Amino acid sequence: MSRLFRDVDGGPRCPHGSVVCIGAFDGLHLGHRALVRHAVARARALDVPAVALTFEPLPREFFAGGHPPPRLLSARAKVEGLLALGADQVGLLRFDARMASMTAADFVRTVLVDHLAVREVWVGPGFRFGKGRAGDLALLRSIGSGLADSGEGFTAHEIEPVVLDGERVSSTRIRAALQAGDFAGAARMLGRPFAIGGRVARGAQLGRSLGYPTANLRFNGKAPPLSGIHATRVHGLGDTPCDAVSSLGTRPTVDGVEPLLETHLFDFDSDLYGRRIEVEFVAHLRDEEKFDDLPALVEQMDRDAARARDILSQSPTPQDPTRAPA
Repeated sequence: MSRLFRDVDGGPRCPHGSVVCIGAFDGLHLGHRALVRHAVARARALDVPAVALTFEPLPREFFAGGHPPPRLLSARAKVEGLLALGADQVGLLRFDARMASMTAADFVRTVLVDHLAVREVWVGPGFRFGKGRAGDLALLRSIGSGLADSGEGFTAHEIEPVVLDGERVSSTRIRAALQAGDFAGAARMLGRPFAIGGRVARGAQLGRSLGYPTANLRFNGKAPPLSGIHATRVHGLGDTPCDAVSSLGTRPTVDGVEPLLETHLFDFDSDLYGRRIEVEFVAHLRDEEKFDDLPALVEQMDRDAARARDILSQSPTPQDPTRAPA
């Protein structure tokens, strides 16, 4: 049986019971990790599968339409991260019109009871679910206890929040830190350096013609949580990361529209097309801006590259980073 499922059609997936944790899990930060690990520990104690339930697209992306909110982690990286944390199965449920219209009670019956035979449900602080976000922990507990006589009952629990510097760790705090260029703060909440990963896509080769060949990562309709020019490190090309300078934005000087992450690796001249890499963000250099012409752009790129080299030479490289590529 595949460890990943996208829908709940068909018969019971966990006929002998399961422990389920539910969340958006965007970023898989310290709070998310605590929730998943606790659910996994409970599943091991009950000798049933641990199931992590999440959604794709995220509900807030679905309701935002053509203006999606910033996202910290790709679906692929989230699934890989949940499995690495010990989940036996991951439900990456399709959040579409059908799911959006499902009442909280129907979600419990269809997904948790009929499909997963849930015995315990674990959620984070303030968890809401179902049509109109009408479901909460109290409803989960009420339905679970009401099914006890039929043998389908379950318990529901909320994990304690993870607090850092006096505030709860959250995806919202991490996005704010990234937008402010506070990569150290974001890394503390994530439990790893912030990085964006993906498969290198072929670009228009403009960077190469300007003396700055780049490895390009696209976002496929997702909105990145930051923009601008950054000192970065690229992982996935060998035993040690490669120093680099990266531009993340819409490239206004050449009338770009879609966001693109363009990374120029220092002292590296191999074709990376099709390879999976991970770009770790170390320092914010400046905001993206529109230049009058390409020569002016190249002059600024020279300054950006020199500054990135200087920053990276003084910034220690993590020896054993634990990261979930975005």
